[in-house]
Amino acid sequence: MNINQVHSYDELAQSISQNEKTFLLLYKSGAENSDCALERLKNMPLNRQGVLIADVNTVRDIHLRFQISTAPSLLVFEGNKLSNIFKGCQSETAYDSIISGRSIGATASMGGSPAKQVTVYSTPSCSWCTTLKSYLDQKQIKYREINVASDTSAAEAMVKKSGQQGVPQTEINGQMIVGFDKNRINQLLEIK
Repeated sequence: MNINQVHSYDELAQSISQNEKTFLLLYKSGAENSDCALERLKNMPLNRQGVLIADVNTVRDIHLRFQISTAPSLLVFEGNKLSNIFKGCQSETAYDSIISGRSIGATASMGGSPAKQVTVYSTPSCSWCTTLKSYLDQKQIKYREINVASDTSAAEAMVKKSGQQGVPQTEINGQMIVGFDKNRINQLLEIK
């Protein structure tokens, strides 16, 4: 993937004014979650649209301007307008969906039923989270990943939905699954 470093808000403003859609990863070099996000974006196919990156250790005006307090955060601009923010290290599948413009959620089944919305709540140090995400990737299920270790409001929302603090948790069309319950995941996603 074509990744370009920006060094100031002015440089970013110039770039977004020239493109219909722009992606900016705000990251903090040396932080595990940020390094994860940067590495996953670098592993994206080369023919994808370019992504801008800015290290908040050295670029001090971008995150303040958009009131971003979490790194990594992927900012999506449509023209000059900030249209979406994805916090935490996402899966390569999620980044591919975001950058290609496809919706994030499970693909429709062979019967043509609507796509399922899948969100995985995880932390970087959770081995079961990695197992769950690998399983979903293997089954080609698109999902949104939320790192609850770096996003306290998302962690609170997760606990409010499930009544549980442990991860992984998977939300499929509003139904919460605590842990890696493969049978329940397969049932809700209609995986045979």
